[in-house]
Amino acid sequence: MKAIRRLTVRPVLPDPLRPLSDLARNLRWSWHPETRELFRSVDPGCWSACGADPVRLLGTVPPARLAELAADPGFLERLTAAADDLARYTGGDRWYQEQPGRLPAAVAYFSPEFGITAALPQYSGGLGILAGDHLKSASDLGVPLVGVGLLYRHGYFRQSLSRDGWQQETYPVLDPHELPLTLLEEADGTPARVALALPGGRELRARIWLAQVGRVPLLLLDSDVEENGPGERGVTDRLYGGGSEHRLHQEMLLGMGGVRAVRAYCRLTGHPAPEVFHTNEGHAGFLGLERIAELCDEGLEFDSALEAVRAGTVFTTHTPVPAGIDRFDRALVARHFGPGAELPRIDVDRVLRLGTETYPGGEPQLFNMAVMGLRLAQRANGVSLLHGQVSREMFRGLWPGFDAAEVPITSVTNGVHAPTWVAPEVLRLGVRQAGPRRAGEALTVGGSERWDALAGLPAGDVWELRRTLRARLVTEVRERLRASWRQRGAGTAELGWIDEALDPDVLTIGFARRVPSYKRLTLMLHDRERLTNLLLHPERPVQIVVAGKAHPADDGGKRLIQDLVRFADDARVRHRIVFLPDYGMGMARKLYPGCDIWLNNPLRPLEACGTSGMKAALNGCLNLSVLDGWWDEWFRPDFGWAIPTADGPGTDPDRRDAMEAAALYDLLEQRVAPRFYERGESGLPDRWIEMVRRTLSLLGPKVLAGRMVREYVERLYTPAAEAHRAMDADAARELAEWKARVRAAWPAVRVEHVETSAATATAELGTTLGLRVRVGLGDLVPDDVEVQAVSGRVDSEDGITDAACVPLKPAGGPDLDGRWVYEGPLALDRTGPFGYTVRVLPAHRLLASGAEPGLVALPAGEQGEAAGMLMR
Repeated sequence: MKAIRRLTVRPVLPDPLRPLSDLARNLRWSWHPETRELFRSVDPGCWSACGADPVRLLGTVPPARLAELAADPGFLERLTAAADDLARYTGGDRWYQEQPGRLPAAVAYFSPEFGITAALPQYSGGLGILAGDHLKSASDLGVPLVGVGLLYRHGYFRQSLSRDGWQQETYPVLDPHELPLTLLEEADGTPARVALALPGGRELRARIWLAQVGRVPLLLLDSDVEENGPGERGVTDRLYGGGSEHRLHQEMLLGMGGVRAVRAYCRLTGHPAPEVFHTNEGHAGFLGLERIAELCDEGLEFDSALEAVRAGTVFTTHTPVPAGIDRFDRALVARHFGPGAELPRIDVDRVLRLGTETYPGGEPQLFNMAVMGLRLAQRANGVSLLHGQVSREMFRGLWPGFDAAEVPITSVTNGVHAPTWVAPEVLRLGVRQAGPRRAGEALTVGGSERWDALAGLPAGDVWELRRTLRARLVTEVRERLRASWRQRGAGTAELGWIDEALDPDVLTIGFARRVPSYKRLTLMLHDRERLTNLLLHPERPVQIVVAGKAHPADDGGKRLIQDLVRFADDARVRHRIVFLPDYGMGMARKLYPGCDIWLNNPLRPLEACGTSGMKAALNGCLNLSVLDGWWDEWFRPDFGWAIPTADGPGTDPDRRDAMEAAALYDLLEQRVAPRFYERGESGLPDRWIEMVRRTLSLLGPKVLAGRMVREYVERLYTPAAEAHRAMDADAARELAEWKARVRAAWPAVRVEHVETSAATATAELGTTLGLRVRVGLGDLVPDDVEVQAVSGRVDSEDGITDAACVPLKPAGGPDLDGRWVYEGPLALDRTGPFGYTVRVLPAHRLLASGAEPGLVALPAGEQGEAAGMLMR
């Protein structure tokens, strides 16, 4: 029989144990070993059965055991110490509070998914794990962040395999009352709500759940409330589920409802209002529209409100391909804004223009969320150095007339939260080598000087650590493999071989991630005979642990999984290669430390960052990867290997796969495996151990989320907060009016004549030329523009590379035709082919860069195809 109603019965803790409830509801336990150990000691059996979830633990531990603990002086002393430690952590000054200057009072961080812990399954892959690590590191550093997301009742799917290896999905229902969440309530005890108007007089309502991530509150909006109709209740049913309108409702709730949730949280708790809003990918882009509407309600015009909102907004793009961006039909978006729906006081055409693809090759009938995100943010970034370059190329059409290098999209390379991902055994070794305080600061704040001590780790200790972690992974794999085969229908008599699966003394390779085609899960299968020989080599065998989920709608990804599973099922190799279903945070925390090599072979440059290899590196695992994402930026032969790529524009995809697979096999056969099995005079693999040391000491401080968050604070959040403060109502009106005037006048701006003091086509290094330029400004004046000389080496097509820009000064004018003369020096500071040009850019004290308005005037013949068309 099925229950007609479900409710949650909470345990009543004895008074001495009440602090356990506070500890369980602050997710710091997920990365704080002492608190986790305290909960484990409550009831080790229950702790394991509950998946290391303190909230579930406290709901299942027998009352007799609670009474026993309440009378145990030793346990109560540990409990008091843990509670006091959490109070110091959440209340004391940390890195952020020690920084000079006026940093943002608060930052609101919006993301469609957050991977904090397996006990709160609200993530599907790297974007969510990155967002979770961002919050945790902000907490460790004391950054006053407020996270905003959605609470999905089914989370992401659970994965299993059929007998023939086909991925199957199930969607367990999550009860918020059984999760480490608290309902945000009004002063009268009723749930705080937000509401959005939908077409046809409908309304989308949501309540707000609070997850406390250390010092950082995370607000999660939940539409499964009785006041909603069936369609609206299902808006937050599944992560990345449903059709276009369903996704649009999710993104409106995340962005617009999220801003309203932040306002409610600040009103109810006294938390400082955010000065900066950070949009983690385009899904939350509608938050900018909500903030524009707020300012319009206060009396600002749309254009002025747009400038005020842009000043305090940061946009991070995570996709290196246009196909990865959410795009909606314009008619669908139009139906959800304007009269009869949301933001009725704002002209719907103004909304649509924000997401219009105005560049050559764009599709004007579609509404592009990333384009809107860029137009609503004064500061934008990619998530690795290479991804920043790819993003500038991908979006350069929004800044016509500018080289890709000048497109105002910077990069902040992702990082990972070390206290979450570093195995306790690795941490203990680091503490023994560097001391507790230095090791703690190394994991949170970073800095190479704090990691230098790991370069001196004793070789024997390193090798013993690696074998311990590998052996633990072997045990974990066998348990999961047995459970998976039983789920696939195998009987006990068929599973004896699992006791021999993997070997704690064999070189172990890990490969785990989402399974879109570009990540090439099955590249290792390209030459199956060669792979089999590697797995079964009599002297230098390798073993491979693979995991990953394909999107439920991606049959191509499911076929890749099936291909790999069928290979791994072969009795000849199944003790050397395994596929583990249901990859998630719990599995990952065992997988990264236990592997010797982390393999990554995407199609370059389609991996925006790829943080799994970072987590592996923090545990002394070496990377073997295509030079993509973060590995392209930080690879050195000292601590890993680079798989050569065949990514020329004319390379056939099949031939490319064949060449790169062959390069992978060559590396494994000729360099990786020999290095692992080679023994020095000590009987240990000395050269391998030295690579492990260098991975920890040199890569460790770079791959930290602490380093990443500090970069966001220093390079993006603080400048955005300063711009926000400068952009009061008067300044916003001034900038909006100035932009309108400049845009209207720009067609008349031109570079008419350039002359130089150079008499020949050659000159000596160190020579300074005099430039004299005549420009037409039309209705503008010199205060509205900057005239620049742009110079540098030139390529075979006269393109200027590594350009330097020098402003020229007005020397006379205007004449009767409105022309002005500018002059200035041009230093010849480089040898070889050298060239220069002159351009005119808009200039205003409130602009973040000269490229921001997307307007430029060049000498005749150099004008971009759509110059002056950027809508900013």
